[in-house]
Amino acid sequence: FPSLSLSRSPSPMRGPLLAAAGAAMGGAGGPLARTIRAKLTAALQPTHLEVRDDSPRHGGPPGAETHFGVLVVSGLFAGLSPLQRHRLVHEALRAELAGPLHALQVTARTPEQWHGDPQNPPPAPPLAWGAP
Repeated sequence: FPSLSLSRSPSPMRGPLLAAAGAAMGGAGGPLARTIRAKLTAALQPTHLEVRDDSPRHGGPPGAETHFGVLVVSGLFAGLSPLQRHRLVHEALRAELAGPLHALQVTARTPEQWHGDPQNPPPAPPLAWGAP
């Protein structure tokens, strides 16, 4: 899938990437992916946002949306520790984390960090035991 990229930098995240603006632009991604994208956009005003659905890698039923990775680049992260940045992301997705979203890998950077090293996000977490 193509990635949601609000900047012109090439996408460094691996795995299936979800489309930019959902059905309005002919993009892919399920309802939870679209909700994650919309809520992070509204809350964090990112200059770059990628939403990766890792659910198929964790052995759930087809179409399950339970495991995601996000890469968020926002000026709102300036001066915040990594923990504070993650808390902002988690706060924006509070309802989803209390319900259908089982796991979330977060990469949260400032625009300066992103432009200084856009090719080096952390790798995806290892697969759950027994998953392909």
